Amino acid sequence: MVRARSLHQLRRAAAAMLTAAAASASSAQAQRQEIRQACTADMRALCSGIMPGSGRIKQCMIDKFDRLSEGCKSALKAAQAPSPKQ
Repeated sequence: MVRARSLHQLRRAAAAMLTAAAASASSAQAQRQEIRQACTADMRALCSGIMPGSGRIKQCMIDKFDRLSEGCKSALKAAQAPSPKQ
């Protein structure tokens, strides 16, 4: 039960991160680049048969969150963390 809840929370975090907008355009772009670098191999390995569009790749990544590399998970979690107020 705890593991299922934790996995659910991680999936929700991934979904939120993949759809959240950053406070500034430059930081948002930098975050997307970091995620792209960390997660491209995972996306290709886990979601290569998925046709892009309508959020299908994003959903594949959410569905397979527990199989993502630690680097990809870390990038998603770091991007989800609240940015300091300016």
